[in-house]
Formats: sequence, structure tokens, C-alpha cells
Amino acid sequence: MFQYTLRRLFMLIPVLFGMSVIVFAIVHLIPGNPAETMLGERATPEAIERLTQEYGLNEPLPTQYVLYVKNILSGDLGTSLRSKRPISEEIWPYLAATIELAFASMLFAVVIGVNAGIISAWRRQSWFDYVSMLIALIGVSIPVFWLGLMEQWIFANELHWLPSTGRDNARDPVQAITHLYLIDSLIAGRWDQFLDVVRHLILPSIALGTIPMAIIARITRSSMLEVMNADYVRTARAKGVKGFSTVYVHALKNALIPILTVVGVQVGFLLGGAVLTETIFGWPGIGRYIYEAISFRDYPVIQSGILVVATLFVLINLLVDLLYAWIDPRIHYS
Repeated sequence: MFQYTLRRLFMLIPVLFGMSVIVFAIVHLIPGNPAETMLGERATPEAIERLTQEYGLNEPLPTQYVLYVKNILSGDLGTSLRSKRPISEEIWPYLAATIELAFASMLFAVVIGVNAGIISAWRRQSWFDYVSMLIALIGVSIPVFWLGLMEQWIFANELHWLPSTGRDNARDPVQAITHLYLIDSLIAGRWDQFLDVVRHLILPSIALGTIPMAIIARITRSSMLEVMNADYVRTARAKGVKGFSTVYVHALKNALIPILTVVGVQVGFLLGGAVLTETIFGWPGIGRYIYEAISFRDYPVIQSGILVVATLFVLINLLVDLLYAWIDPRIHYS
């Protein structure tokens, strides 16, 4: 297992290198002077010269790339052109908000999707199978923005059950410690704030998690149908093992590999593709942060935001690879 982990870590090196080259090229692929493009048409020559010197834009491209990588490795993601603050300090609250939303969305997607897929395979061609797969098909087809707006209209505006925007109660804000509000409210011992944060999470997490839930349900059903016909499952049934144990203990573990693959990919998409959901629900996440940076032509923020999200995507896929080996030891022996 240790050697397998080392191999996977070494395989990350070319991936991270290629990713850094692509992110570095964002500014340099812009036609004209990058400094002038970042500052706008009304920028003074002094401001352009200062930005050129600050980012080393007058150096050869290889030198600029080396300086860029050196700054990243030292934790320096640059300075926002709009707020004039270090991006490494500014980005974490937005990233924490997206991580919290992605976690809640994925929890919803996995719990509902996996169990719906398992029961559909277990009760194949039953009414539950047909209904759950129909719902999964609808879930994949519904646009996120439409679902979010419908949730706000029904549950916030009409029924007044849940809040429609934000992360917490503006009149009683959570004291930010880690900027993960679920954890911060527990650290402060404020169960009322914790429940309020959960209420704010419900609508956006369902809107964001519906498509992954539908995909996971369909993949789980397909994977479980294949496993349920295996010899060891029939042997377990012949020995008198109850249906629940046969499905959740014997079959599910051997059907997890494709399910984990889908979950890993969907988590990455949730981290990078939550812009619509964050905009509709007023969620201050990394998607909105990058979107606003694009609107203001804040290229250092765009670069850093894309780099951070891409790095998280790569690390999540590494975690999934390691889980493969933990679930099926044959993988790291081969």
C-alpha cells in the first residue's frame, strides 16, 4: 500500500506541472501588454510600469514561469488588483463557503443516490425501480438555475420554511474562526446558529446535488445489478444470509469502485461548477469570487482561483485512487 501511494504521488508531478503551465499562460495569452490589459485602457504609464515590475512581465517567459512557481510554493498567490489584498488571505473564506456547500451537496447526493440505486437493483423492475430511475432521469435533465429558482419560490417565498439566500442569519452572524460555519458555530457552542446554518444549506445543496445524485443512483444501480448476479452473492443467499446483509455487506463493497469514481469526479465538478447555484442563492463561494474577478479583469485572482480549484480536483482524485486500493487490495498488488 505504501509503494502504491508513492507511485500515485509521483504521478501527480506531471499533472501539477501541466496545470501550472496552463494557469500561468492565462495572462500571457491575452493579446497586447498583459499589464495594460489588467489595469484597463485608462491606466497611467506609471501604473503599467509598476505592475510590469511587480509581476516581472518584462522578463523572459521561462524566468517569469520560474518566479510564478516559486511564489506559489512559498504560499504567495499574488495581490488582488481590485481589493489590493493578498489573495492567499482573501481566498480562504470564499473557498471555505464552497467546500461547505459542496460537502452538503455531496452528502445529499451520496445518501439518496446510493440507497436509491441499491434498492432499485435489489427490487429490479418493481414500482420503486421505475419511479427512482424516472426521478434520476428528470434530475439529470433539470437545469440547476431553474431548480434553484423553483426551490426559492416554493420553500422560501410561498411556504416560508427555509431562507432563500446567504449562509447565516444577518442579524446574528456566525463568528468566523475557520470560516466553515458549521464548525464555527459548534466551536462557539451555538446550537441555534448551527441549525440556522443547516437551514441555509438545505436549498442550495439540494439544487447543486440533484444532478450528482441522479448520476450516482444510475451508476449504483448498474454496478449493483452486475454484482448481484455474481457467484459469491448466490452462495451467500444459499447459505441463508438475509437479503439486507447480502446487499449491503457482500454486494455493495464489490460494487463501490465505479461508484467511487463517479463521486470523485462529481466532487471536483461541485467545487468548480457552483457559480450558478452560488449566484442564485447569494452564496459567497469561490465560483462567485472568480466570476466577479473576471468581471473586474482581476487576472491574479482568476489565476489563483483556477489553480486552487484545479489542485483540489487533483487531490480529490488522488484520494479516490487511494480508496480504490483500500477497498480492493488487488489494485495495489498489481
